[in-house]
Amino acid sequence: MHGDGRRIGTAVAEGVRPRLGDGRIRHAATGHQPAHAARGASGKQSGRTQEIQRLIGRSLRAVTDLKGLGEKQIIVDCDVLQADGGTRTASITGAWVALHDALAWMAARNMTKDGVLRDHVAAVSCGLYGGEAVLDLDYAEDSEADADANFVMTGAGGIVEVQGTAETDPFSQEQFDSLMLLARQGIAELVELQKLTVA
Repeated sequence: MHGDGRRIGTAVAEGVRPRLGDGRIRHAATGHQPAHAARGASGKQSGRTQEIQRLIGRSLRAVTDLKGLGEKQIIVDCDVLQADGGTRTASITGAWVALHDALAWMAARNMTKDGVLRDHVAAVSCGLYGGEAVLDLDYAEDSEADADANFVMTGAGGIVEVQGTAETDPFSQEQFDSLMLLARQGIAELVELQKLTVA
């Protein structure tokens, strides 16, 4: 799934100054696109880059016990090695694996307790292409889709975030429901792959 895209994810844990006792998890750097495209001529990150970073951070925090993490910060970075459609959704799915490994490493060294990561989280893109609901749009399909949406869900099926846009005519509730059904199926497959990856 996630087309022909290739991504690499890392997670770095660091101490933070005592505040309210909660940990922090955030996504940083170039996670959704090649490094040379992440910043404009001014050297500043684009609004799109910042929005995607916040989306990935929200998705990871939704399944993390921040109080259990303690006064630590984990910075996750998913860099795109080869881009295709669905880069932000693939980055969320891969970022969970990086976060899992970081927390397991920390727990093995008594840096944090077990159970900080409460569930899986994964994401897919779906769209209406040629009048049909399609899972995991590639770049060509995405550029010509009548509508596209990103779904972020937990392993238990909880909805973290949905982003949907009609590119031409508005789409119906029935069409949205068909996209949601596809997304649930796709995310269930990704969660199984995550389990195999971290086993």
